Amino acid sequence: MVDDIVLKNAAETAWTVYRARHPEVTADDTRRCLLERHLQRRWEEHPSDTEELASFGIAYLHRLPKDEC
Repeated sequence: MVDDIVLKNAAETAWTVYRARHPEVTADDTRRCLLERHLQRRWEEHPSDTEELASFGIAYLHRLPKDEC
């Protein structure tokens, strides 16, 4: 249960920050799903807190090639 809350909060934080810097990205963009999967895998490999996961999520979103999303 706690894991779900940490992951959900991290994904929401990363997505909010990313969209604030990229206003052309819509709320239902496919990158959101990619982000959630990435954070899930990251958590399974190395459990961490919400803030750390969110920062990994933001970095991940910035590395995504725009033409693949």
